[in-house]
Amino acid sequence: MKNPLLTALLGLFLLPVAWAQSTTDTPTNGFKITGHIKGLKDTTCILAHYFGATQYIPKDTARVDAAGNMTFEGKKSLPQGLYMVVVPTKNPYIQFLITADQEFSFDTDTAGVAKNMKIAGSKENELFYGYQQKMGQLSEEAQVLNLQKKIKNDAVSVALLNKQMGDLQKQAADYRTQFLKDNTGTFAVKLFNATAEPDVPTAPKAANGRPDSTWVFNYFKRHFWDNFDFADERFVRTPFLQQKIERYIKELTVQVPDSLIKEADFLVNKAIAGKNTEVKYYTIYYITKEYEQPKVMGTDGLFVHMFEKYYATGIMTVSDSSTLKSIGERVATLKPNLVGKTLVPPVMSDTLRRPVNFSALRSDYTVVFFYSPTCGHCRESAPKVQKLADTYKGKGVDVVAIAIDQSPEDWKKFIKEFKLGNAINGYDFTYRTDYRHQYDVWTTPTIYILDKNKKIIARKLPVEQMEDFIQFHKRQQAAQAAKSPVAAPTNAKASVKK
Repeated sequence: MKNPLLTALLGLFLLPVAWAQSTTDTPTNGFKITGHIKGLKDTTCILAHYFGATQYIPKDTARVDAAGNMTFEGKKSLPQGLYMVVVPTKNPYIQFLITADQEFSFDTDTAGVAKNMKIAGSKENELFYGYQQKMGQLSEEAQVLNLQKKIKNDAVSVALLNKQMGDLQKQAADYRTQFLKDNTGTFAVKLFNATAEPDVPTAPKAANGRPDSTWVFNYFKRHFWDNFDFADERFVRTPFLQQKIERYIKELTVQVPDSLIKEADFLVNKAIAGKNTEVKYYTIYYITKEYEQPKVMGTDGLFVHMFEKYYATGIMTVSDSSTLKSIGERVATLKPNLVGKTLVPPVMSDTLRRPVNFSALRSDYTVVFFYSPTCGHCRESAPKVQKLADTYKGKGVDVVAIAIDQSPEDWKKFIKEFKLGNAINGYDFTYRTDYRHQYDVWTTPTIYILDKNKKIIARKLPVEQMEDFIQFHKRQQAAQAAKSPVAAPTNAKASVKK
């Protein structure tokens, strides 16, 4: 069984109609980019723009002649953004800024593309490469000083080299400051600003006398978006919008639904305030896509939130209504089965057709193993489930193994073959349970771990991690109890009773 809404397809389905055309004011008289690359001949190059950090969209191709010359040309102007010329060399990407000036030329060498780049007819690209060349030159000088420091290690030489390195760093900082000031408003400067890290001032001292690292983190996070222009749709056609969203959401935000939802709404609100449809759509789309099947268990609550707040309300436009309906159905299935929700008691009976009262189970943990008796992965997982059931029988863990399909005979054969006698084996003889939609069992096996109140604390867990997760959760609960002057004696009493 396979999930019908794989993340890879979600990205395709959620592309709104508005992305079909750029909303940036772009001349309509076409484009012409002529180039010469020394060391390249008799091949084909592709002109493409970024769409996020991991995709690019081809716009034209050009044949390279024996002398390394090529021309990209079209009657319709290109949507503005960061482009690349894809070449069949060791370093296959040559980047260009496409703005209002769409007739320009370039000349470079495969031996050092950025270092040897010469631009004519495009101020933005002159700035773009001029900045890189200056910084590259200073970087090379710094590398020379570092090599000299390895050779000349006497005190006088080291002091002199350190001073020269300091002067070089100041020169780079001064050049950057002046460059950004002199070229304010250009796309090149917007790109350089967007990729720069926030300058964090000296941190105050914490109680231990050391710099307060929490203050540093909070300052960095608060100022992370200071130099990013959400009103400029050209950032959709660069890697930087995706990279910054990803870092902010995945690295600077605690991976729990409440924190993720708060920060996702913060980013979408910034995009909405920027009043650019493409940036808004991309921000919503990317966050939603990343958390449909997230890497951190329990964070798919953000996917549910994004759909309900932005897709279902029409804030995010989707071209295919049937796809929107399908995703809505997926969300309706997922929402009641998120981590933190109480699992709806499954209807089941034992091998003698006696009803099993799921709610009456009183163990500290309940492992629910949804499986199909003929599923290959389920058969591979069964020995581990059997070991868990045998090891923890009467020790605070109940293992409930529920067959979601096949005949009662197949189910009983599976129980006998894999010696699951210490598990609580269940089967719905009424055939009324839709496991796919009621319990989000689109693939088998699907494993849930519940606490003593039947609240979901883990879902879609690999079978190899069941025991480790339970032990981790026990330690976590014990640590929390130790911090609480009220809860600690209660838990201690319960522990003695066991």
